[in-house]
Formats: sequence, C-alpha cells, structure tokens
Amino acid sequence: MKIKDRVLIVEDESHISSFISTILTANDYDTMTARTGSEAITTITSHCPDVILLDLGLPDMDGLGILKFVREWSTCPIIVVSARNHERDKVEALDAGADDYIVKPFGTSELLARIRTAIRHTRTHLPNGDIAQSGQFHAKGLTIDYDKHQVLVDGENAHLTQNEYKLVSLLGKYAGRVLTYDFIIRQLWGPKAKNDNQILRVNMANIRRKIEKNPAQPEYIFTEIGVGYRMVDPE
Repeated sequence: MKIKDRVLIVEDESHISSFISTILTANDYDTMTARTGSEAITTITSHCPDVILLDLGLPDMDGLGILKFVREWSTCPIIVVSARNHERDKVEALDAGADDYIVKPFGTSELLARIRTAIRHTRTHLPNGDIAQSGQFHAKGLTIDYDKHQVLVDGENAHLTQNEYKLVSLLGKYAGRVLTYDFIIRQLWGPKAKNDNQILRVNMANIRRKIEKNPAQPEYIFTEIGVGYRMVDPE
C-alpha cells in the first residue's frame, strides 16, 4: 500500500472543504477536514498532517492563532487559503510562518502546484543536500525515496507501515545526528503526545526486522542508549 501525504483542510464552509477534498483525493492525497479552530488544533496535534491548508476566517478564532500555535513546535508546511486579499493580510500571515498564501477563488492546478512546492521545500533546509536535490537518501544498501514514500533495501521495497516510514524518513533527514526520543515523538505525534518511549521501541524493532540483515547488530539505525536514535551517515 502506498503511503500518501496527508493534508488537513481547515475551512468552515462545507462546500469549499468538500471541493478541495475531492480534488486532493483524486490526486492521491489523504485528506482530513476541520471546520473550527479548536477542531483544527486537536486534529493537528493528534495526527500531525504533512500539509495544512488554512482558512483565516474561522467561526471561533482567527486562523493566525492556529498558524502561530503550530509554528511553536512544528515546521509542517502551512498554506493559507483565504478570501482576504489585502497585502497586509498576506504579509501578516507570511511573517507568522505561513509557507504560502492563496487568494480565493483559486484554480485547482495552482493549488496542487503550491502543495507540491510546499512539500518539496520541507527538504531544502536539511543538512543533507542530496535529499533536497534528488529526493532520496542513500546509505550502503538503504534508500529512502521521499517522493514515493518508500524505503528500499538493496532495491527491494521494505514495505514499512506509515508510522515506520515516518520514523525512518525523519532519521534520514537528520542522518548522522542523534535525535532524542522526545524530539521524535513530538515530530511524529504532536506536542501533546505522551513521552512514552515504548511506542518508539516497538516501531524500531519492527523496522529493524524489515531493513537490517541482523537486527541485533544494525547497520543503518543505531540506538544511543537513554537518548534516542541516529541514522548512519549518508554515502
């Protein structure tokens, strides 16, 4: 099963939300929707979407509040989709951390292009320049394909689950660096996730069975006891 990018649509007008969801689903994205700011915050912290499409005019709060909240702990791409077309609104949203700003009404091709660009830009500021350029991480026989959402070992698909892929892809982005358990949990499951390392250990045990020749003596992902995990340096 292909792992798809998950897009959260934060929009209080149901016909617009449904329209966007239909477009994205037809283009191979997973979609979630939220009609209020509080519902959006709950969804973001519990599901950690790959992209957020954010309307500013929500019934219970201004979308800028959500934008600022997310930017306190996450670099998830946020594209503002709003009827507000004044320059000051765009500047305020971009200064608050939005990655892009689209004015309603918008074309479907433009929306899809902006989403693709936002996802691609999540790789451009990483220590590993090869990921930014090629969309792939390579180390020995391991390949992480960020465009296809696959992990390959000696050219064969390792068939990771969505959570397993997210964990490996996160480690690949910071290859050579130790990522603490708390950092990984926050990035994968949000700021309100319990700091329970057991879920990481279970996922890592499953990952190692799929990608390591000898899980007891890993070649790719190393445990820094009491601290976190580290991906082997890229080639």
